[in-house]
Order: sequence, then structure tokens, then C-alpha cells
Amino acid sequence: MRQLNYHHLLYFWMVAREGTVARAAAQLRLAQPTLSGQIHTLEGTLGEKLLERAGRGLRLTEMGRVVFRYADEIFTLGRELAESVKGRPTGRPLRLAVGVADALPKLVAYRLIEPALGLSQSVRLVVHEQSTEKLLAALALHELDVVLTDRLAPPGVSVRAFNHLLGDCGTTLFAAPKLAVNYRRRSPRALDGAPFLLPGETSTLRRALEQWFEREGIRPHIIGEFDDSTLIKVFGQAGKGIFAAPSIIEASVSRQYGVTVVRRLDTVRERFFAVSAERRLKHPAVIAITESARRELFG
Repeated sequence: MRQLNYHHLLYFWMVAREGTVARAAAQLRLAQPTLSGQIHTLEGTLGEKLLERAGRGLRLTEMGRVVFRYADEIFTLGRELAESVKGRPTGRPLRLAVGVADALPKLVAYRLIEPALGLSQSVRLVVHEQSTEKLLAALALHELDVVLTDRLAPPGVSVRAFNHLLGDCGTTLFAAPKLAVNYRRRSPRALDGAPFLLPGETSTLRRALEQWFEREGIRPHIIGEFDDSTLIKVFGQAGKGIFAAPSIIEASVSRQYGVTVVRRLDTVRERFFAVSAERRLKHPAVIAITESARRELFG
């Protein structure tokens, strides 16, 4: 098939919409014979009859209906593209593809993403959860609009990415009420030998906790190590050990899992980043995420 001429497709689309060549010609400011000739050319290119006579007007053939559906979507998207470039709302939901690092607590991810759903324009959210390395690779291919993570890109990853610091917060230790009562004392040394549920070894929080243990002379009894931030809370809820979570979600963790605060560690800080493929953020939903995080979540 020869290359499709979109001017011819536009002429066909207008005739199909208007129902007659005369009305379409008036809209396009073309002579009727010229318009009819262009549609015949399109039919020759496609090798299919698209229009047939129906009384004084025209109607679509079966193949004409198929071509019209494609043409309608093509020209609707073209109009929305022009409107989007001018900064005007298009009526189509704004697509937001977010990569969430698997080490990021789910409650933190929700708190970060939630403002994007509060825009005046409707948003269609697509969330992918993987390691930071895999998400950065997807970002480089423009499969994602932003990556939310608790760490910067590792040195070995050669991806053009820009880190936007959202904020930082302290860490809270939690435990089921019956277990917490044994360790809620003023001195951190009371936690020496206490049962702990720790994040996986690649977690930035794991390294920060280990440094704090060393500074305070605490030797935790490690019951388990978890890559999944939700699973560690479920085990903590069951009373299997003390676990840590960012202080910004302290109230939510206590309420959702029925656990009690054991200790707040203001010196054990966690940082959170929005990573983009562009230095200056342009996506309205990504801007909403970053501004809300800095102003409300970490402000």
C-alpha cells in the first residue's frame, strides 16, 4: 500500500461527518469535484470502497465505518495535541506513569502520589513497583513520568536522570502493645537484645538503623529481614518483633496495624526523591506531587 495521505483522510472524514460532499466542501472551502476526486484517490490507495450512495446523500460502507473510526481517533488526538501544546485542557484524562521503588513503604508512596489525584483535570494513574535500578531504566526509555525512591541513583547506573529532593524525616520504632511495654524506657540501651524485624540489606533504612545500633552499643536480636515493607508490618502486628518506619506515617501505621510507638529516632533520617528524565518538571501531576510533599508532607 502506498503511503497514506492524511489530507485525503481528512476529506473523507469530513464527508462522512457531514453526510454529503456539498456540505463537506463548504466546510473545507473546496470545490465539490476536487473533494470527490481526493476521496476516490484515498479509496484507490486503500483498495476499498468507503462511501456509497444512499438517496441524495452518502453512507459508509462496512470498510468505510472502520476507516472512519480510525480517522476520528486520529483527528481527535491531533486536536488534543494542539490544545495540550497551548496549555489548554483536552477533556481526556491526564496519564501519569509512576515508578515506586520496592523499598519505599506503601503508605509513604500513597501519601506522595495522592495529591496528583486532586488536580482539576482527571488523572489516569499507572503505578509500577520494581527496584530503583529497573525503574530508572524505564524512565530513560520514557516509559515512566517519575520515579519515587528513598535513594539516589547508584553510581553504576548510567541513566540521564535528575533527582528532586522531596524531603526527609526521622524514624519511629513500633511494636505490638504487649511487646512494646517491655522496651519503652528512656535509655536506648533498653533495646539491647530486643527482637527486631529489619528491612532487607539493600535498604537505606537498614544501613541507617545499623549505624544507630553501633553508636548506641545495641545488639539487636534479629528475628527476620524483609524486602517488603508491608510484610514487615504484618509480622510486627503479630508481635514477632520491633520494626521501623518513617515518622511521617507514624499515625497511619499505628492506626492501620494496631501497634504502639516504642521510640522515636530523630537522628535516623530518611530522604525521599522524585527522579525525572528532565531537569525542569513539566508534567502537572508530577509538579503536584513534588510541591505537596515539600509544602505539606515534609514542610
